[in-house]
Amino acid sequence: MNIKTHDERKMIATFEKFDSYNKQDLNQFIWNGKTYPQEYFMAIKLYEWVLKLDENASEALLLASRCQHLGRWEIRRDSYPMDRVGYLSWRKKLSESHATKASIILKEAKYSQSVIEEVEQIILKKGIKQNTDVQTIENALCLVFLEFQYESFYPTHQETIVNILKKSLMKMDEKGHKCAMSLPFSSEGSSYIEQAIKLL
Repeated sequence: MNIKTHDERKMIATFEKFDSYNKQDLNQFIWNGKTYPQEYFMAIKLYEWVLKLDENASEALLLASRCQHLGRWEIRRDSYPMDRVGYLSWRKKLSESHATKASIILKEAKYSQSVIEEVEQIILKKGIKQNTDVQTIENALCLVFLEFQYESFYPTHQETIVNILKKSLMKMDEKGHKCAMSLPFSSEGSSYIEQAIKLL
C-alpha cells in the first residue's frame, strides 16, 4: 500500500477530514444490507480502486481519490436547466467546488502548494489520456459506477444505456477495460456493455 511511502500519519488525518465531510451526505447508499452516506461510500470505493489500479499511486492521486466528489450533494442537479447545456454547466461547477473544498482542507493539513495543485488537476481531470494520475482516477470512477451503481441504473435508462456506456468506456484505457470486463454483471447488463464495446 503506497501510503507507507508518504507521510502516513498526515495522510490518514487528511483522509479522516475528507471522510468526515462526506459523511454529512444525507443521501443514503445501501450495499450488502448496510446503509452508508452515499458520497462517503463512493469515496472509499474510489480509493480502493485506485490502489488496485496503481500500487505505486502518487501522494496526490491517493489524496484526490478520497476527495474527488467532496460535498457533491451540495449542488443539486435540478438547480441547473435539465438539458445538455445545463448538465455540463452543473458538472463543471461541481468539479470546481470539489477542487476548492479539497484545497482548503489540504492547506489546513500543511500540504505543499505543488501537491495541492496536483490534486486539483486530478479532480478537474486536466490532461486525461496524457496525465497517468488523471487517467487512473477516470478508470477508477468508471469502475466504481460499474461495480456499485450500473445494475440498478440501466433498467431505467435502457434506451440510452449503450451510448452512456460507450462514452464511459472511451474515457478508460485498456487496463480499465480489462478490469471492467472482470466484474460480475448480470447477463442483461453484460449484453449492453458488449454492445457499447463494439461501438468503440
